[in-house]
Amino acid sequence: MSFGNFFNNKKVLVTGDTGFKGSWLSLWLKLLGADVYGIALEPDTDPSNFKVLQLEKRIKHQTLDIRNADLLKEAVAKIRPQVIFHLAAQALVRLSYEYPLETLDTNVMGTANLLQSIKKAGCSGKNPCSVVIITSDKCYENRETFYGYREEDAMGGHDVYSMSKGAAELVVASWRKSFFSPADWSRHGVSLASARAGNVIGGGDWARDRIMVDCMNALTKNKTIGVRNPLAIRPWQHLLEPLSGYMQLAAEMGIADGKRPELLSAYNFGPGRESERAVKDVVESSLKFWGSGSWEHLKETNAVHEATYLKLSTDKAWHLLHWQPTWDFEECVQNTVVWYKKANECSYDSRILTDLSISQIENYTAAADKKCLRWAREVFS
Repeated sequence: MSFGNFFNNKKVLVTGDTGFKGSWLSLWLKLLGADVYGIALEPDTDPSNFKVLQLEKRIKHQTLDIRNADLLKEAVAKIRPQVIFHLAAQALVRLSYEYPLETLDTNVMGTANLLQSIKKAGCSGKNPCSVVIITSDKCYENRETFYGYREEDAMGGHDVYSMSKGAAELVVASWRKSFFSPADWSRHGVSLASARAGNVIGGGDWARDRIMVDCMNALTKNKTIGVRNPLAIRPWQHLLEPLSGYMQLAAEMGIADGKRPELLSAYNFGPGRESERAVKDVVESSLKFWGSGSWEHLKETNAVHEATYLKLSTDKAWHLLHWQPTWDFEECVQNTVVWYKKANECSYDSRILTDLSISQIENYTAAADKKCLRWAREVFS
């Protein structure tokens, strides 16, 4: 769980710590010895991974809406974090059709509020801060092509959610050029990058309209799994994959102290080609590891637009960070199903699921070490 020991004793702020990704990231950072602070709304699912892992007892959490610019600025100034991971967002495509203005306000203005809070927090070359803004693979203008989108491709989005993530990327690029220029790092001390990933699976997600959540909910109730778009192809990855990328990016920027300006940009974190699978493949693999169950195609008459094909190129992450995915498709699904099956068997016992989550992080790290990935080593080389 190394990252060159960069996070040990560092003040790290995670916005969106009550969410699926944010809760796992907060747990991992604690295991790395970080002093973790969290800012988010209350969990919006019951159960929630934040509560299952009892993170309110492990980190310093503050309930706060990132749309409140004044309170956010006050919180960031008080914490004075050395590392920030921004995950707070309205994270669901279908929900953006119901709440378009709230989605824009949270994902675009919320990101701008955070960046402005960092600008006012008193960072400098002597008091630096590494900032990773997490958006989504859906930030790209998706032309339904079969090549992986690269970081310099156009932003866009058919739906409000996707557009909001593209807009958030433009906000980040603008703040970096206007206020956090790599050429002037010694003055402002802010290393700013963004990270794009999507279609993550893993234990502890209970959000609506996600296929793995639908699978696990149906299987625990001995019901048939309903699938909306069985032939849609996505790049599936366990959430530990992008989290390792986010943390390595933050650590590399922090260690560089402004001396590697090429790091301060946008990155894709995605799986290998063999994990570019149809939705039905995820469902059938889940049934295999669960040991029973069935699925059916749900034909919706008023379905919202959803992309048929979407994948990312991760060449940049490999060349600049020596990062690549660790688990293959089957390992990602298996570890996810094992987590939910244990949760069902133990009735969401916090101790058991926390131990299981830690074990999965350790196993994932060990697998990355066997692949000689830089982040899994005690010293970057």
